[in-house]
Amino acid sequence: MSESTLKRAALAVAVLGVIGVGGAVAVKQGNAVAAAPVVLQAAAPVQAAPVAVPAPMMALPDFSVIAAHNGPAVVNISVTGSTKTAYDGAEQTGRADPFADDPFYEFFRRFQGPQQRGGQRSVPTHGLGSGFIISADGIILTNAHVVRDASEVVVKLTDRREFRAKVLGSDPKSDVAVLKIDAKNLPVVPLAKGNDLKVGEWVLAIGSPYGLDNTVTAGVVSAKGRSLPDGNVPFIQTDVAVNPGNSGGPLFNTRGEVVGINSQIYSQTGGYQGLSFAIPIDVAGKIKDQIVSTGKVTHAKLGVTVQEINQGFADSFNLATPEGALVSNVEKGGPGDKAGLKLGDVIRTLNGNKIVSSGDLPAIVGLATPGDKVTMEVWRQGKPVQLSATLGNANDKVAAAADGERGGQASAKLKLGLSLRPLESMEKRQSGIANGLLIEDARGAAADAGVQPGDVLLSVNGRPVNTVDQVREVVDKSGKSVALLIQRGDDKIFIPVRLG
Repeated sequence: MSESTLKRAALAVAVLGVIGVGGAVAVKQGNAVAAAPVVLQAAAPVQAAPVAVPAPMMALPDFSVIAAHNGPAVVNISVTGSTKTAYDGAEQTGRADPFADDPFYEFFRRFQGPQQRGGQRSVPTHGLGSGFIISADGIILTNAHVVRDASEVVVKLTDRREFRAKVLGSDPKSDVAVLKIDAKNLPVVPLAKGNDLKVGEWVLAIGSPYGLDNTVTAGVVSAKGRSLPDGNVPFIQTDVAVNPGNSGGPLFNTRGEVVGINSQIYSQTGGYQGLSFAIPIDVAGKIKDQIVSTGKVTHAKLGVTVQEINQGFADSFNLATPEGALVSNVEKGGPGDKAGLKLGDVIRTLNGNKIVSSGDLPAIVGLATPGDKVTMEVWRQGKPVQLSATLGNANDKVAAAADGERGGQASAKLKLGLSLRPLESMEKRQSGIANGLLIEDARGAAADAGVQPGDVLLSVNGRPVNTVDQVREVVDKSGKSVALLIQRGDDKIFIPVRLG
């Protein structure tokens, strides 16, 4: 080996020694390299800088097998019904008839005979949706809103056969309906078991948007457990293109299993805008089992009204994070009342399930069974409290009762910007409100927060108030904000007000 070759080899060894040997340095001596240990005393160990590791390469999924195998079990649903529409005899008075553009206008005008001025008339309605077969003898799942007010439901298969369907039952709260057609040996879809769907996972929808049968669209799971206003379902949010007519169709995972029923979209135009929501199939399965076995659905209730916790409420109630469901009303004699829940309580967990958003609570309770026992962790006046309750039936009604009256005090201005006075006896009788202070004027911070004259102040930071002094005392001890419980009409709401 030549001298130049030896030099290059020595240099290579030296470089490798520096990179590959921890706690040692390479010392070059002529054409040789010797490793000299270095002793580091009273020094922190050297840590390698974190290295970003790229995610493993992933190929885009091929949904062609799922579409070919499960497409025949996805059906088109057409619905016929009627609705009552006000009629004011406009055509008899020469005014333009608002229904003149209705395609059935001439039919009704000619064949229904003379009509009286004013009243109502029936106008035919038509709707389209999707569904999927879950048993070979003709059981079909779809949305409750697809078959609402239907007088006739027709199911069309991909082989162009059509069947009149019977609605076995529907549940508007979960938006699930079960249909039955008279057929045998039908193709069926497999249903996913468990709840292992992951955010970011690919999913596929098959349905009939705008009546276009067996349309396939794909996307990813955007979020899970999404709560929507007035909802009792922990929705799956996706970016799968879903449009009118897709309602009731299946949402598949990459294994070809149904993980949800496409139900809703968020749209300002009526068409798809990137946000679609599906009912988890485990939720739909529970509803289906009740309908098939009993023909009806029962939901549990806790008997409370809740609202969202924001940072203002978190500051008022000394919460570390703005999470939980704030109790703004407790049904007298209901399960929550019997369990000891009070206005201003913040429900943090239910049966170990963390309540992050207020919508998480009704979603969990609504899917339970009346009579189930639940445990709750509640935040009350800066401390955690453990409570247990037996859930009631959501169909049961419990009348609310009012407490006794208390004396009053003169009107006063507070740093909240409120002008308050006790309710007079006649006002208490007319409103049914026994305790609280009438808000005669709202300015400054309270007005900015949404407090209005005519509201009745029931509590501050969860503490009932019946005098102006009580309000002033609580406000003076508060930090950056206070939570006001307001009664406005028949509704009770919490309003956070920032101080100073």
